[in-house]
Amino acid sequence: MFSDPQHNLEQLTIDPGMIVADLGCGAGNYAIPAAKMAGATGNVFAVDVQQDLLTRLKTEAMQQGVHNSVDVVWGDIDEPQGSTLRPDSVDRVLLANILFQVEKNEALVTEAYRITKRGGLMLLIDWSDSFGGLGPQSSHIVPMHTARELCESAGFTFVRDITAGDHHYGMVFKK
Repeated sequence: MFSDPQHNLEQLTIDPGMIVADLGCGAGNYAIPAAKMAGATGNVFAVDVQQDLLTRLKTEAMQQGVHNSVDVVWGDIDEPQGSTLRPDSVDRVLLANILFQVEKNEALVTEAYRITKRGGLMLLIDWSDSFGGLGPQSSHIVPMHTARELCESAGFTFVRDITAGDHHYGMVFKK
């Protein structure tokens, strides 16, 4: 099984009314299903540095009827306070297939911690290998043990592993 956003999110639990931040949201593969789970009373902040992806995400959210639940936010998640979200403001944070893309992993995880409410959860999913070029370059892969250490160093507590597909690892952390 390739990584399935809906399946991965179900292992996190997003209840109606929750506030979710998808840092490095890309085209919204996680933001849109998260918005459906959070419902009309919830909200997803979809944060990315690529404006064209945010525009595409907003269009897709409108087509799927969740446009009122998705706020696109231009932000540089490689920088301190780069998401522009308030501290302790979100119930769930998603870091899906982003560690291998950012230059400053520590800054990203610190930002995730900053915006997560006490008791809130973070779902981290990333590539476990390059798989002969199917995934990112081998030199960009962040191994699972390194990702866990990174999150724990930022203040998160490891909760559990999840099944994130044949080519990915997944972990849930708590603030």
